Amino acid sequence: MILGKVVGHVVSTHKDEGLGGFKLLLVQQVGLDMEPKAPFVVACDAVGAGEGEVVIVVQGSSARIAAATRDRPVDATVIAIVDHVDVGGERVWSKFAAAGV
Repeated sequence: MILGKVVGHVVSTHKDEGLGGFKLLLVQQVGLDMEPKAPFVVACDAVGAGEGEVVIVVQGSSARIAAATRDRPVDATVIAIVDHVDVGGERVWSKFAAAGV
């Protein structure tokens, strides 16, 4: 699984019918400091994520066994929107703190 941040959308007017109804998100892997760590990945959105959200992405065969993407032609799927990250009993990131809530 990859911890990443949605940094954009990919718009495709023509795509395989197995991708019908899915948003394609541009996700960049991040470290615990929420700084970019790796290249971008285009991921099929199975949970309704939006730009700026921290998400969990699965790739390969795992991307094709999520309930929404079962037997679909995908190699990366957003399967969760992250609320907070705890390491060693300490909160290192929270979407609520990041949003000033």
